[in-house]
Amino acid sequence: MKRRDFVLKTGMAASAIGATTSVNAALKYRKSLESSINIGVIGTGDRGSGLISVMNKIPDLNVVACCDVLPFRLEKGIANSGGKAQGYADYRKLLEHKNLDAVLLATPFSTHSHIGIDILDADKHLYAEKTLAKGYKGITAFLEKATASNKIIQTGHQYHSSRLYTHIVKLIHEGKVGKITAIECQWNRNGNWRRPVPDPSLERAINWRMYKEYSGGLVAELCSHQIDFTNWVLQATPDKVMGIGGIDYWKDGRETFDNIHLIYNYPEGVKATFTCLTSNAKDDYQIKVMGDKGTIILDYVKAWFYPEGDYKKEITEVDGVAGATVRWDEGKGIPLNVEHADPSKQALIDFKDSILNNSMPVSSVVTGARAAICVQMGLDAMHEDRIVYWDKKEK
Repeated sequence: MKRRDFVLKTGMAASAIGATTSVNAALKYRKSLESSINIGVIGTGDRGSGLISVMNKIPDLNVVACCDVLPFRLEKGIANSGGKAQGYADYRKLLEHKNLDAVLLATPFSTHSHIGIDILDADKHLYAEKTLAKGYKGITAFLEKATASNKIIQTGHQYHSSRLYTHIVKLIHEGKVGKITAIECQWNRNGNWRRPVPDPSLERAINWRMYKEYSGGLVAELCSHQIDFTNWVLQATPDKVMGIGGIDYWKDGRETFDNIHLIYNYPEGVKATFTCLTSNAKDDYQIKVMGDKGTIILDYVKAWFYPEGDYKKEITEVDGVAGATVRWDEGKGIPLNVEHADPSKQALIDFKDSILNNSMPVSSVVTGARAAICVQMGLDAMHEDRIVYWDKKEK
């Protein structure tokens, strides 16, 4: 897809989705009388079943149906619902459930586009787990269907809903770190990333993340969150990407890389790096936003600020201007404390509220599509050993 065409399409999509305020007036009126949402879950593996447990704690969000092609996983999903959800082996049957308002889609990456389209064709609101869709054609098809739909569609980049992250992005946009010069991201683990397989015939169904046919590997499953954050902070998409990866540690028949190293270049010259290892967990998950006035470092639930210059980094000191006590975390920086809920829970609360209020999700189908395009650019750069330019991608 040519860059100008994708920008035009996403702009049109944003306009069309934003116009749903008038189109959905009747829905808003109905939901003002009936303030709960009945939701079904397609895909009850670790993520889908885990989110069912989260939704059980959110008032007015009722899990009424579950679907999975693997019976033991379907049983887990139903059990996590407290036995209240009706079970289905075929997601198309779930979509016929007469009391269903919305669907959470948590199936393997390669199925997101066509199942997501079927969900919208069934006239249901959609929470689509990241990454939104696989491949340029899948992303385009999904986006075109979303543009024509009057339903609420939220991409499951949960950190986009985190009140800590939204606060940090606001601080950055207000100049906290000054002019951004670089962003460094990592998500390191020490483990083979495999799920146990009760029968060899289920290897690809359970460990789909290891196979190119179904998966985008570490880029889609982990880096996509941090790519989405970087696009959000910079209010831009990258113009080119280069990278390298390999199957260098886990020689176990997998097809997706066990380590990846990517550099994305953004239009204003900011370079953003993304690293994922599966053989060393040092510092785990981290985002570092560096500017000429300071650096902000984020982990899953905390953030710290490191000012530039000759600022004396004592554990506790008094700010001479404000007279306030500035507390440094030992070995870290000045903590940026914000009260916030678990990001996944907050994202689902936001999804519910977007439906009831008929409002655009902050993690929209447009931001999700942009992150998905960036993911595919990174995969192409590594697998084809070349620099991938946004305006030279093929549809």
